[in-house]
Amino acid sequence: MAYDVKYRLRAVEYWGEGHKKRETAALFRVSPTTLQKWKTQLKETGTLEPKKRKQTWRKIDPDQLKRYVEENPDAYLREMADVFHCTIHAIEGALKRVKISRKKNNTV
Repeated sequence: MAYDVKYRLRAVEYWGEGHKKRETAALFRVSPTTLQKWKTQLKETGTLEPKKRKQTWRKIDPDQLKRYVEENPDAYLREMADVFHCTIHAIEGALKRVKISRKKNNTV
């Protein structure tokens, strides 16, 4: 759960007013470690915005996947999994990350 920036700032300011770290942590219902991380983040970056999660691509390169889908629009997930040497679930996740839906046309 990400706390609001104002809440984080108020907690760090309260601690900076001379209150003890454990007392501040108990009052704001966060761990002392979290409070210390917020203070360090404010000092280093100047902001208390929540950090963005890094998105990693392990086996499936998104550009190659997009190219493959463009070249083979009717390929089944198991065929894609064979090409990329991974599982069907990995293909589903990768397609979701690159915002490609896999609906087939049943009007044959």
